[in-house]
Amino acid sequence: MSDSPSAVTPVSEPSPELSSAATPAMPLFATCPRGVEPLLLEELRGLGAASVKETVGGIHASGDLAFAYKACLWSRLASRILMPLQRFPLSGGSGPHAGSEVLYAAAHAIDWPELFDARFSFAIEVAGRSQIVTHSHYAALKVKDAVADRFRAAVGKRPDVDAEAPDIRIHLHLDGDHATLSLDLAGESLHQRGYRHRGVTAPLKENLAAALLLRAGWPAIAARGGGLLDPMCGSGTLVIEAGWIAADIAPGLLRERWGFAAWNEHQPKLWRTLREQAEGRRERGLKAELPALVGRDLDPAAISAARTNGQRAGLTGKVDFTVGDATAATPPAGAPGLVICNPPYGERLANEAELVKLHSLYGSRLKAAFGGWRAALFTGRPDLGHRLGLRADKLYAFYNGALPCKLLLMDVHAQAANAAPPAPVSERPTEGSEPDSSTALAVSRPSPLGSGERKEVAPDFANRLRKNLSHLNKWAKRSGVSNYRLYDADLKDYSVAVDLYATPERHAVVQEYAPPKTIEPAAAERRLREALTVIQQVLELPSANLHYKLRRAQKGPSQYQRQADTERYHIVQEHGAKLWVNFDDYLDTGLFLDHRPMRLRLQKECAGKRFLNLFCYTGAATVQAAVGGAAQTLSVDLSNTYLDWLAQNLELNQIACTEVDGRGPLPTRLPAHATLRADCLEWLARTAADPRAPQFDVIFCDPPTFSNSKKMEDSWDVQRDHAALIADAMRLLAPGGVLYFSCNRQRFKLDALEGYQVRDISPQTLDEDFKRPPPAHRCWRITA
Repeated sequence: MSDSPSAVTPVSEPSPELSSAATPAMPLFATCPRGVEPLLLEELRGLGAASVKETVGGIHASGDLAFAYKACLWSRLASRILMPLQRFPLSGGSGPHAGSEVLYAAAHAIDWPELFDARFSFAIEVAGRSQIVTHSHYAALKVKDAVADRFRAAVGKRPDVDAEAPDIRIHLHLDGDHATLSLDLAGESLHQRGYRHRGVTAPLKENLAAALLLRAGWPAIAARGGGLLDPMCGSGTLVIEAGWIAADIAPGLLRERWGFAAWNEHQPKLWRTLREQAEGRRERGLKAELPALVGRDLDPAAISAARTNGQRAGLTGKVDFTVGDATAATPPAGAPGLVICNPPYGERLANEAELVKLHSLYGSRLKAAFGGWRAALFTGRPDLGHRLGLRADKLYAFYNGALPCKLLLMDVHAQAANAAPPAPVSERPTEGSEPDSSTALAVSRPSPLGSGERKEVAPDFANRLRKNLSHLNKWAKRSGVSNYRLYDADLKDYSVAVDLYATPERHAVVQEYAPPKTIEPAAAERRLREALTVIQQVLELPSANLHYKLRRAQKGPSQYQRQADTERYHIVQEHGAKLWVNFDDYLDTGLFLDHRPMRLRLQKECAGKRFLNLFCYTGAATVQAAVGGAAQTLSVDLSNTYLDWLAQNLELNQIACTEVDGRGPLPTRLPAHATLRADCLEWLARTAADPRAPQFDVIFCDPPTFSNSKKMEDSWDVQRDHAALIADAMRLLAPGGVLYFSCNRQRFKLDALEGYQVRDISPQTLDEDFKRPPPAHRCWRITA
């Protein structure tokens, strides 16, 4: 079998019965998604078209009635089979509604009662554009009026209009200064095969899926016994269409309604004969041994929909749909085949970092496990294709609806004959298990390389990761630490930070530092791809628990901008307190791990004291002070999001908090635990100048290095402005109190602060996992 469309739907010689029912050639127009036209032309030629001519969005064809029926029944690629009735210019009328008048006259000139009976319902569908007739709904009404008036004049009554399920569909195509009226012989769009029960987000239309399979050479691959895998299968469209191609199943067999059924020229006997032939081919195709047809997806709801669709398509026992991770995919048994997918992109997944992670890990998995296979990637983000690390040898343009997309085709080169199978990637851990740093972050060690074993990706990075994990795991277990930094650009070629979190599942947050301009983008992408692959394998993580972020200098509105909208929060533990973290929606997780020792110090020192947390972020320091027995806490920040997060953190520890108004003076008697929304700089200066303002025994101040938030009146620079900030904070300090001032800006220098006792305590505020130069932050203890 060749990989041409005609090989997919071979046409047998017409039987005598069909020949006797032959009809004169009629003009037809088959519509299709943009980019599919060349494939559709060959398909219609194979179905017996007398003539074919390609144009944008479809194929002009001609053929007898049997061909028209075959096009409806067998075309995998067409959207509609239209029978043009009249093409006419829209110009020539007069007045403000000249185009509509011409449209009505042209529609009224057609002898509609000769085409269908008044007992059948009809509907008008409008497509295309025109500067003369600009309102499609009004155009449909004018054609509807013309049809109704023509029926009244001829038979004294008019057919009913049924916009939802009409017996006859009349298609109006507006094309600049011309228009065409046609009968839609298919009725509903041909991509509606009849097997889709329910879809998931952004389903791929069936005829476009078939086009992708044909472009990828699936018919030839299936003919030689190669299997098919869609590792991101959604509701299973690609797998099911591949099954129907391999089993020689006509895509129109499940449809119960056709537009031609109410047409006066319909020949039921001819149609029944063609259907019976198609049913026989389906029966023979399903009895034959089909290649492996496999779909995987992380979403159980999508897999459930795919299984239902597969059953409705008649492929029970022929397709395998199972929950699985594309980055842990394994080839089906049998000869090398086609691995094809339509991954999330743009409209379907807004998180750019997640897209980079997915493509990087997927490309690594293809190279590790799919040697000898043909790979196809259909995407609206072709710029992400190179993240796979594979070179595309062919690229085809298509449109998925209105979205321009590309199909990338590439060969995955086979590994050496003595290569070992790829290292397994762990499946998702069981929900509800307790976190345990000693087991959740166990080291995955490869066996020594030898004869017959696969060379490891990025061995230097992998060895450093394992070395750090072995050392820090022991320290974390001794110290009771569950969440820590594993790696922080220890090797210059792998400039990432890796933070580990122990929740009921294991999670790693990978932050890539923006590479310098001297590094070629291709090299940086390759190193990131290697880093993500090694991290996933060494930590034995499913890809859903590996969270990637690109860390750049954050200024202006982007400094606290949401990265995604998953709203997935997880509980971690620290020093006996519980805290909410979010691995996906923000650049930071809600917990700065480098301040872990500082939070423990606050927990121990704040018992019975009044605590003020400036620039409080999500309030982890406030939680530790409150858990430690602080008599009173006040947390100030400009962000409603973070103050709400703080309140939820306190609530998680059975601590109630109250919001106070920051627009005026503080009340003389504050609640036990309060939050206050305000610009910290403005509020602090105003409150410090108020002699009636309450004082605090412990103040923690960890300001941003720079900010020009639209909520602030002026910009802020920590090097320029910190002295005034500290002076204002010290005026709120009670006698004998202490201010802890922290800054994470590189090369920050604390101004000489006259009148204060200042001690640099940075070494005491950095744990084992942050003892790398340069320090993650500097911290000073300041007293009066």
